[in-house]
Amino acid sequence: MTCNQNEKMLQAQTLLYTTIDSQTMQLISILGIGAYGIVYLGQNILTGQNYAVKLLTHINVSRRETEIHAYLSGHPNILRFEKIVRENNKTFMIIEYTPEGDLFGAITQPGRGIVGNNDAIRHIFLQIIDAVQYCHQNNVFHRDLKPENIMLDSHWNVKLADFGLATTHQVSDEFGCGSTFYFSPECQGGTFRNHSRIKGYSTEKNDIWSLGVILINLVAGRNPWKQAHMRNATFAAYVRHPRHFFRKILPCISDELENILLRIFCLNPALRISLPELRFHILRCGSFIKPNLSSAHLKPPVSIRPFIQPKAPQMHCSESTAQTVLQYVACYTDEEDSYSALYNVPEKRPVQSGYSCLVSSDTSSVSSNNTSYCSTPGDSTSGKILYFNTQKLESYECPMNLHLYH
Repeated sequence: MTCNQNEKMLQAQTLLYTTIDSQTMQLISILGIGAYGIVYLGQNILTGQNYAVKLLTHINVSRRETEIHAYLSGHPNILRFEKIVRENNKTFMIIEYTPEGDLFGAITQPGRGIVGNNDAIRHIFLQIIDAVQYCHQNNVFHRDLKPENIMLDSHWNVKLADFGLATTHQVSDEFGCGSTFYFSPECQGGTFRNHSRIKGYSTEKNDIWSLGVILINLVAGRNPWKQAHMRNATFAAYVRHPRHFFRKILPCISDELENILLRIFCLNPALRISLPELRFHILRCGSFIKPNLSSAHLKPPVSIRPFIQPKAPQMHCSESTAQTVLQYVACYTDEEDSYSALYNVPEKRPVQSGYSCLVSSDTSSVSSNNTSYCSTPGDSTSGKILYFNTQKLESYECPMNLHLYH
C-alpha cells in the first residue's frame, strides 16, 4: 500500500462508527477507497436497513455526479439514489446497497455460474443494455462502463452505478476518459486509418464499444486486449484480421456471437451497431458459445487479489508485423498526451470496489533484435480480468497464449 493509500485509509477510519444524517445513519465498515471518494456501509439505526454511503471529496464534480445519478435513479437497472447529506463540512451521497457485490466479482469468483452460461449471459447483458439505453435516451453517456461499475442484487438484477465520468455531451474532447481495458480507439484521440488526431468522439458509440468488452467478459471470463490502441500488439492483430483474431483468441464463441462482436468493434464509430440493434441480436442469439463446448473448456478467470506489479511479459512479432504497427504509432505523440484529460477528470469508484482503480499509461518500447521486435507493456492498477500475452505472433498467424496475473 502506498503512502497516499495509507493516508486515505487513516482518513476513512476516522469516520468509522460515527453517525450522520441527524444521527440516524451509522458508518459500520469501509466498502471501498478511491482517488475521489470513500464508500462506507451505512446502517439506519432506526430501521436496520443497510445503505452504501459515499463520502464525496471533490465538490464540483460530485455535484455533477449526484445530479446525473438522481435524475436517472428511477430506472430498475440503475442503482437507486437516496439522498445527499451535508454535515460538518462533509458531503455524503446515500445510495442503494447491493450485498451481492459487482459484476467483476461475479465473473471472477469460482462457482458463481456466469461465465459461459447462456441464460445468465443473456439475462445480465440485456439488463445492462436497458440501463445504458435509458441513460442515452436521457442524453447521459456513462463513459466508464465496466464490470466493477455494474452491481448485482440477490436476484441477479443489474444495477448500473458510478456516474463520476458521465457526461451530457454527445461529442467529447476529453480523451482517455474511462478505463483502459474498456474505452474505444477514438476515445484515445486518433483514427488509425488516416493517421490524424480527431477533435472529438461520440460518447454514445464509445459506450457501445465498452459493452462489447463486457460481453466478452461474460462469455469467456477475460478481456480481448489490454488496450484498443495500435501500440498494443493484440489489438493490432484484431485490426489486421478481425474474424481470424476471434477464431484464434476466442475459439469458444459461436458464429452468431462473432458476428455481433464484429459489429460492436467496428473501427468506424458511424458504422458501429446501435443499442436497439444490439439488443435485438442478443435476444435472437441462439448460443453465445459453440454447442460442443462446455464451461470446462473455458479458461478459468483470474482471481481478485491486491495488485502486485508483475514482471512485465514481452510480446514478440515478425519484423514485417512490427513495421506495420510502427507506421501507425509514428503518427501519435507521447501516450501521456492521450491520457492527459484523464487526470483532469475525477475517476470515481464503484460501490464495494476495495482495490485501486487508478489508470496509468503504458510505457511501451519497441526495439530491434535481428528480425524480431519486442514490446514490454506496463500495467495499471485498473480493475482487470485478464489480457492476452502474445508470445510468438508471427505475422498474426500463430495462436496467442494466455497469461494470467496472480
